[in-house]
Amino acid sequence: MTLQYSPKNNPRVIIIQKLYAKYFNDENIIFPKHRFKKFIKDVVNGTVERDEIINEEIKNHLDTDLNMRNLDKVFQVIIKSAIFEFLYKPKTSIKIIIKEYLNASNFFINKSQTKYLNALLDKISKKIRISNG
Repeated sequence: MTLQYSPKNNPRVIIIQKLYAKYFNDENIIFPKHRFKKFIKDVVNGTVERDEIINEEIKNHLDTDLNMRNLDKVFQVIIKSAIFEFLYKPKTSIKIIIKEYLNASNFFINKSQTKYLNALLDKISKKIRISNG
């Protein structure tokens, strides 16, 4: 039996929700008390602040695979926040970042989309960590 996290306890679910609210509803981001508040805040604010750099990485590495504008909004947010972590959280292994985002994505998208997301994250993570590592 796999342990199913509550969305409230999963920091990456919160990251996805906060970024979605910021990017698509232009909401001010408020960070409630959470044991991973510093991490959540860091990833959300960092993703927003480095949006241009992240978009450049997407263009460089995923342009032939997808058009971000045609992609589901939740997908866009997950890809952007994962790229932020690939670039700026080098102490966290790629496998953990991808696994955590895939777990979080289960709250937002269906299983077949999760497989596609896994393939995209895997591809871009290898290119980013090789070119920047």
